[in-house]
Amino acid sequence: MSVRGELFTTQVVLDNRSYFFNVKENRTGDVFLQVVESKNKDGSNFDRHAIVVFEEDMQKFFKGLETSLQFIEKDKKEKKKKAAEKKAARQAYNEKMKPGSKSSDASSKKTAMKKVQSKRSAKPSDTSDERKPDGIKRSGKVIVVKKS
Repeated sequence: MSVRGELFTTQVVLDNRSYFFNVKENRTGDVFLQVVESKNKDGSNFDRHAIVVFEEDMQKFFKGLETSLQFIEKDKKEKKKKAAEKKAARQAYNEKMKPGSKSSDASSKKTAMKKVQSKRSAKPSDTSDERKPDGIKRSGKVIVVKKS
């Protein structure tokens, strides 16, 4: 064991930052993981941040980290799917509105534009703009009160 109590160290180097994963042992024999992020600030100085996870908390920490990574992957897939659907809809619209196609006349363009605008302005059904009555009258005016 070294002077600083390091049992194991590994480093991950990225473009302008490095991550260090240090397994250490303190004076009382407790083992902990220290995760250090080191960012190059201006060429000569480094901005350094560290977190410490103790041995008894590691399983909970890694479970939370795994859950977060699963969410990121799921969200990434959903965004790709939405982008693909949007692209397909845009291509279908452009094909429909090409000059010389049967639906390229002005009335069908207006109808298509109305559909697009109604989709943009449509709100999810679970949200409601209606306020529940709470006994407060809202006039819409803003009154500024100055302290003396």
